[in-house]
Amino acid sequence: MLRTACAVVCVLTAVVFTWPSDAAETSPARPNVVIILADDLGYSDVGCYGGEIETPNLDKLAANGVRFTSFYNTARCWPTRSAILSGYYPQQIGMDPQTGTFPAWTKLLPQRLTPLGYHSYHSGKWHVNNAPRIVADGGFEHSYNLADQGRYFSPKNHLLDDKPLPAVARDSGYYATTAIADHAIDFLKEHAQKHKAEPFFSYVAFTAPHFPIQALPEDIARYRERYRKGWDVLRAERYERQQKMGISTCALSKPEPQIIAPSGKASDLDIYGPAELRYAANWNDLTPEQKEFQATKFAIHAAMIDRMDREIGRVLDQIRAMSAMENTIIFFLSDNGASAEVMIRADGHDPAAPMGSAATHLCLGPGGSTVSNTPFRRHKIWVHEGGISTPLIVHWPKGIAARGEVRHAVGHVIDLVPTILTLAGGQAEGPTGAPPLPGRSLLPALAKDVPIERDYLYFSHVGNRALRVGDYKVVSAVVDDNRWELYNIATDRNEEKDLAAAEPDRLKQMVAKWEAVNTGYLAEYSKAVPNPVRKRGKGKEE
Repeated sequence: MLRTACAVVCVLTAVVFTWPSDAAETSPARPNVVIILADDLGYSDVGCYGGEIETPNLDKLAANGVRFTSFYNTARCWPTRSAILSGYYPQQIGMDPQTGTFPAWTKLLPQRLTPLGYHSYHSGKWHVNNAPRIVADGGFEHSYNLADQGRYFSPKNHLLDDKPLPAVARDSGYYATTAIADHAIDFLKEHAQKHKAEPFFSYVAFTAPHFPIQALPEDIARYRERYRKGWDVLRAERYERQQKMGISTCALSKPEPQIIAPSGKASDLDIYGPAELRYAANWNDLTPEQKEFQATKFAIHAAMIDRMDREIGRVLDQIRAMSAMENTIIFFLSDNGASAEVMIRADGHDPAAPMGSAATHLCLGPGGSTVSNTPFRRHKIWVHEGGISTPLIVHWPKGIAARGEVRHAVGHVIDLVPTILTLAGGQAEGPTGAPPLPGRSLLPALAKDVPIERDYLYFSHVGNRALRVGDYKVVSAVVDDNRWELYNIATDRNEEKDLAAAEPDRLKQMVAKWEAVNTGYLAEYSKAVPNPVRKRGKGKEE
């Protein structure tokens, strides 16, 4: 089960690859690679996954590529980013719980690609150990590092090629999502001028729609009326579209109004006022003031995603202008499910300021997050399906024959590194002295809807635990007294029918497997880094 037989991989890989044959073509034979990462985006937020938010650029990528329905992240920002860039579970490299020390053998994706002739660029959020621009070690050649995730209009901490930039005034016209795209485009323009015949890797890491939900007024205006129908209606509409698309085959999970937002202080609610909620209450039980407040918050959330899609469109236009679109593989995904968190940070919250403006610090909250994560249970931080399920769109005209097809193969962010290394002409294996890569190449599933063979997928974050083996998953949450649950995800991905009592032997075996895997990964890291300098336990920014 651990690996697909070599012969099968070779045959399927041959189906996927359709390398350029024109000897006069100046573009590289190996594909360029673009990873576009959203922050706290829910499974159903974009149009091609059932959302009503207008995302025509992402929808077009999906219509001309493939969409994965069962792709996983790690349930939180920094663990997912470290897994995407390293190819390892975050527990293997000291990123969950987070330390300031990588094992000496750790190499991030740009360091793996530079020896293969790639030029690498980063724009947006970082949130991984070490600075992103590490040219001496074969890293990114350029980086715009938006280290301030608390201010979309006026960041105080952002860097260009690791050099601090001045703080931005609120009235400057700056907006983070646009700035991230601007820098990504600038780096690609330079690449076209200096390295046209060589492949590039562009890592575009948006902060949207992570809290504080702040958006341009004209973007909010487009959605202001759309969400007054309420959470239950919106969720049912999204679910119906998912069913028609073939994205969802499970039942719609039941809302969990008893689940409290996992972060924030009671005093925050005093600042927000009575319209804010830490629970996903029934929409019909809300006061008119609460309904208007919550509907406006979702309009801001939608506006942020709409703007991100527009900026993605500009990045794609630049790739087209370079005549590179045909041979560029693009991955779009989210670092975790939508967030139920309700808190005030950064510059605080002015209740008198227009909602979504720079003077406000609003969060989507559990009601909106339940809609965003349709059809699954729970939210960011939990390792139930709502916390760890992400859209994955893959677009590569010269390498993927499929157009608009859905892939049900189970994948994980640890699979991106082996997939990309294989495409780049390298070896899908760990760096010298490192453990084997835990992920698998996605190339067979890009060719057609076939399973990716593996022994298990492992999840662990702030006490929430899960393991998936084939169609079965064990999961536990701190808020449920760490009780282990067992589900058949193939027939019950909404995690409604707990099989723990009916199949005690399977439960016992899978829990024992999780314990062994977890112990092994933590011991592996401790051996590589005996005395890590721990930066912070849970991450200062989320």
